[in-house]
Amino acid sequence: MKKNIISMCANVARATVSGAAIAAFTSFAAHAAELPNAALVAHGEYLARAGDCIACHTMQGGKPFAGGLKFDTPIGAIYSTNITPDANTGIGKWSYDDFAKAVRQGVRPNGETLYPAMPYPSYARLSDDDMKALYAYFMQGVGPVQAQNRAVDIPWPLSMRWPLGAWCMLFAPKVQAFDGSHYNDAIVARGAYLVQGLGHCGACHTPRASTMQELALTDLEGDDFLAGGGPIDGWVPSNLRGNPRTGLGSWSEDDIVQFLKSGRNLHTAAFGGMTDVVQHSMQHMNDADLLAIARYLKTLPTSDPKETPYAYDAAAANKLQSGDASARGAAVYRDNCMACHRSDGRGYTRVFPALGGNPVVQGKDPTSLIHVLLAGSALEGTKSAPSSFTMPPFGWRLSDQEVADVSTFVRASWGNAGAPVSAEDVAKVRKTVTVSTPASPPGATLKR
Repeated sequence: MKKNIISMCANVARATVSGAAIAAFTSFAAHAAELPNAALVAHGEYLARAGDCIACHTMQGGKPFAGGLKFDTPIGAIYSTNITPDANTGIGKWSYDDFAKAVRQGVRPNGETLYPAMPYPSYARLSDDDMKALYAYFMQGVGPVQAQNRAVDIPWPLSMRWPLGAWCMLFAPKVQAFDGSHYNDAIVARGAYLVQGLGHCGACHTPRASTMQELALTDLEGDDFLAGGGPIDGWVPSNLRGNPRTGLGSWSEDDIVQFLKSGRNLHTAAFGGMTDVVQHSMQHMNDADLLAIARYLKTLPTSDPKETPYAYDAAAANKLQSGDASARGAAVYRDNCMACHRSDGRGYTRVFPALGGNPVVQGKDPTSLIHVLLAGSALEGTKSAPSSFTMPPFGWRLSDQEVADVSTFVRASWGNAGAPVSAEDVAKVRKTVTVSTPASPPGATLKR
């Protein structure tokens, strides 16, 4: 076959043929050249979804990957950059080496170091093949958008970039191929590569030192890895280790897969930034990769050996069902929460999340629970779970003390073991979130 094609090409070159024949041959050659490239671009698109690139590099109402999304940091605001192939304002002039160095080492073509809001410490372990696919996608599969990058809102001298170079030397890992030999299962190794690399799960779910580096980048570096991060935009990223109450210890592999695909399962529902991860990234991944992620996460032991397993306790349910709402916060729960989450705290599977045994409810930091009570939350539909559900805000009509009381009630009922919440705790969160009053029905007035 190969000899026949070579002979045909030689004959075409020697012969005087019609314009139609030349056009047909040119079309055939171009199509043949595009086939492997199209597959590479498609693979790059899948990887970009797995890395959730669009979530950070697209501002609300903006065009995909054109940047401009604001990130508040302790020293000021930074904005994501334009990563479309626009030659003037994007990355259209970048070579593959430029692209790889920025993604895996955090260094721009002009030598400037990127802020670690870009998770290059995680991306340092991406394979060369995956990097080439990502480059092909961003150069050929993404439409160019002319959008100037916005300067950081960080005062001088904190805005100087050279300290970032020192930070990288101290804390960013060297670029090296992922070593899956530490895992005796190929599926677990694939999950580790996705979680530690493209998924950059540790960027949110691993605690950080005062110098802002993650305390562990892999499970080989200690039990801090994926043990739960600090508050981000008023939400606390959950513990993803095997903790029986506050982590994934009681979840099955299927529970994890269902959560990643739909943002909901028997135990909880997605909130905060995780809703974007499910919407833009995880629901688009294939089942094999989701299973690999789940199987890897289930290999991580608890970060707190003293944490006891959850066991349901019906005492609170029995009291509510008998009309006894004398416990702290029980009346607030009865009047505002019980219709959806039920007297037994078990909610309605994949519709309204259970509160009994919910890791978010029992966490040491109640910020996420307080946040959702004050401002509400919306869970958009996905391919596998197309219905959307909304938790309404209550901050507009519940006082700090009432929110503290109902938070304390759900953290101590149905077998939960969360510490009490104070009005001061609620006041701190209220300062950081937007609490809006819903529109009144026509003719109605709000009396306080």
